[in-house]
Amino acid sequence: MVNIEIGLEKFTINVCTLARKTGNFLREERKQFSMNAVEVKGTNNFVSYVDKQAEKQIVDGLKNLLPEAGFIAEEGTAQSNDERYRWVIDPLDGTTNFIHGLYPFAVSIALMDGEQAIIGVIYEVGLDECFYAWSGSKAYCNGSEITVSEAPAVKDSLIATGFPYTDFGKFEKYINSLQYLLKNSHGARRLGSAATDLAYVACGRCDSFYEYSLSPWDVAAGALIVQQAGGKVSDFAGGSSYIFGKEIVATNAKTYDEFMKIVKTYF
Repeated sequence: MVNIEIGLEKFTINVCTLARKTGNFLREERKQFSMNAVEVKGTNNFVSYVDKQAEKQIVDGLKNLLPEAGFIAEEGTAQSNDERYRWVIDPLDGTTNFIHGLYPFAVSIALMDGEQAIIGVIYEVGLDECFYAWSGSKAYCNGSEITVSEAPAVKDSLIATGFPYTDFGKFEKYINSLQYLLKNSHGARRLGSAATDLAYVACGRCDSFYEYSLSPWDVAAGALIVQQAGGKVSDFAGGSSYIFGKEIVATNAKTYDEFMKIVKTYF
């Protein structure tokens, strides 16, 4: 058994190196990518050989780093069998952006100890930015410390969000909440990569993020980075089921209570 608690920082830096390597692969493949390579997993849900090869590259690298860990991976390259440690991987968060040649898209890798994320790494390919944190650390981007914004209220905030593309069960509630926020904030942005949205909350570019119908690999890394950057994260009810509960709110420390009141009003 590898005692990772002894060296979480070292583990995290190794994961950053792997995420950058995978991001470089994505960048190079995008130069020659053809829409003919796209497969449809479901309504507006796409995958290609790039996602699959990137995930295999990550899984192989992480197996060498922590052999006893399981995997929760979007493309199913490796699986979890109730191991204590589990890697949660999105090899290409923002596949739709990628296939259209649009940034951002990102590599997202988290390590879970039971139900708790203890390492989070997001590499956004377009701006060559690696965001990362580990349990008990500060949050960083390319080696420099980052923190959430100081925006004091929702009216002073830029909101990040994601539009549902397969699950429309809460669509009317979502649209009503978005309409309120558009009228009572600096505006909203839909970047197409939940991992990047969370990274941007962590570094203060956006002040809040919320979305539903998400998977663990979309949010596990980013949620930890936001928290270590001084932000707050929860599900729509204010609870802790944001990694596996398919909904997340992430804000700076000052606007969380107000933002949650808005979310609870509509959801």
